[in-house]
This record gives sequence, C-alpha cells and structure tokens, in this order.
Amino acid sequence: MRLKSPMPELKGATEWFNAEGFDPKQLIGKPTLIHFWAVSCHICHEVMDEVVSYVHQYKDKGLQVVAVHMPKQESDMDIEKVKKDIQQYGIVQPIAVDNAYALADAFENQFFPAFFLFDQEGKLFYRAAGDKGFKNVKPKIEQLLGIEG
Repeated sequence: MRLKSPMPELKGATEWFNAEGFDPKQLIGKPTLIHFWAVSCHICHEVMDEVVSYVHQYKDKGLQVVAVHMPKQESDMDIEKVKKDIQQYGIVQPIAVDNAYALADAFENQFFPAFFLFDQEGKLFYRAAGDKGFKNVKPKIEQLLGIEG
C-alpha cells in the first residue's frame, strides 16, 4: 500500500475476537492503527505488550487499534493458539483472524509484524514492518494525534 491510500474494508476475516459491539464502520473519521501479527512470530510477541499499551494510552485521543492475526505457517491456523496468545498478552482490541488471507491481500501485506497507521480521513499515514519499523510507530502515532514528543 502506498501512503495516502484509503484504508481497505475489514472484510473477509474468518473469525473475530474481542469484537462484541465492534463495527469496522466506526473506524471512519478516527485515527486507526491496524497491526498484523502471527502466533509463531517471535518479534510479534516481543512488541505485543507495547502495541496493547497503545490501546489504553491513546484511547482518549481517539486512536482505534485493530489486530489482524495472519498465519505465517499452517500451524498458525489453529484457533486455540490464537486464543492462548490473546489471553497471555492481554490483547483487548478487536482481532480479525485472517486464515483466508483476505485482509493481507487487501492491505498488500506479507510481513510480520506489520503496522498500518491511518489518519482521520482514512488515508494511510504511515506503514512499517518488523522490529526496526516498529520503533517509529509510537512517534508516528503521536505525530498523527498532535502530541508533542
């Protein structure tokens, strides 16, 4: 995805967790972080606590966070493993399970972890992948939200 591209619809998930009362349409007009991860991804686990902290830290500033579990390998399609990670890492944001890779295709993503930050107009503001890219996610969130660093 190129910067300023519109956020794709969150369609095609094979399952959702933490999504009671969640409607992807509620993301319209709000800054949104879409975070791709996989249960077999070591780096995903290393950064998960910080990603989850953004849900709480920036909620009052309007940031919406949605996780997308995209299998890295066939064994990642085991929903029980996804549920275990949700519990272990205290993931509270809505989680789309993308076992059919519909969201990965829509976001043109093949990386773990991957981060797509959209502005209030629903345009791609920033994207990053891996642990090196993750280091810039928080400063970009704060820039988008107008928080002085």
